[in-house]
Amino acid sequence: MRFGLFIPQGWRFDLVGIDDSQHWATMSSLARRADAGELWESLWVYDHFHTTPKPSEEATHEAWSLMAGLAAATDRIRLGQMCTCMAYRNPMYLAKMAATIDHISGGRLEMGIGGGWYEHEWRAYGYGFPRAGVRLKMLEEGVQIFEQAWTKGVATLDGEHYQVDGAICRPLPLQPGGVPLWIAGGGEKVTLRIAAEHGRYTNFDGTPEGFAHKSEVLREHCKNVGTDFDQITRSSNYNVMIGATEAEVEERQREHAARLNPYLTSDELDKQVAGYRGMPAHGTPEQVVEKLSAVKDLGMSYGIFYFADTAYSTEQIELFEREVMPALV
Repeated sequence: MRFGLFIPQGWRFDLVGIDDSQHWATMSSLARRADAGELWESLWVYDHFHTTPKPSEEATHEAWSLMAGLAAATDRIRLGQMCTCMAYRNPMYLAKMAATIDHISGGRLEMGIGGGWYEHEWRAYGYGFPRAGVRLKMLEEGVQIFEQAWTKGVATLDGEHYQVDGAICRPLPLQPGGVPLWIAGGGEKVTLRIAAEHGRYTNFDGTPEGFAHKSEVLREHCKNVGTDFDQITRSSNYNVMIGATEAEVEERQREHAARLNPYLTSDELDKQVAGYRGMPAHGTPEQVVEKLSAVKDLGMSYGIFYFADTAYSTEQIELFEREVMPALV
């Protein structure tokens, strides 16, 4: 298995209590820590503007600004977003921006891309909130623009939602063929078909049942469009809550809930806790290895892991690095 690590950026209330002036120092320090070793292949951020599960005035740092900063602050580790919302930025501009960051990073950029879902921030930023079919059509057109821009250096598309006419993208990304595309989401009719046609990576449901089902849907799309299913890397995201003992896991859970308590209602807090409990990366190292191994056996070869407390302590990461990662490589 390959391993990616989410960097706290505020979106999940994971920088609260830290002064705004220290946020970048916190994020860049964690990035350099991961960069210095060899266990983590990639660093990831979320592409959101407002906190979740509800908007607040707590900081949420912008994803592509972080990409540029992390590209300059690290030397080895790859850098991605899980995932960029296509409609938040003009796709040709995004292609150009990604090409530049690929150069800053020395060819280490990944492009996670999806149709977007967080209605409040869509409307707050003036993007409206088109129905899902429209958002996915925008995704498909944008991906076509990326591919032209990164391979030919120029893009022309007279689409339903995007029109570009001889738009130049120079320099090309450093990576031959362009920045690797991660098509994120498990929509069975459209998103996974787009993934079959254009993606080098997918990212969807990481439970054994969900992963197996989405994989079979992807396989059918690959068959229909003539893509080699085995050439697409299937990944999933995991919220980690780990402790040396079950009692320690529960204590980590209580600490996490206490940190979020001032910002969420009891129902919202219960839902956040449920996003960890019983999931594949929740438990003791032995339990986590067993559960993740089950998904790995189904073909999940790349996990991207989120630790809620990394801005405050690296103890969970250290335990995961020491006792989980070696067992799954």
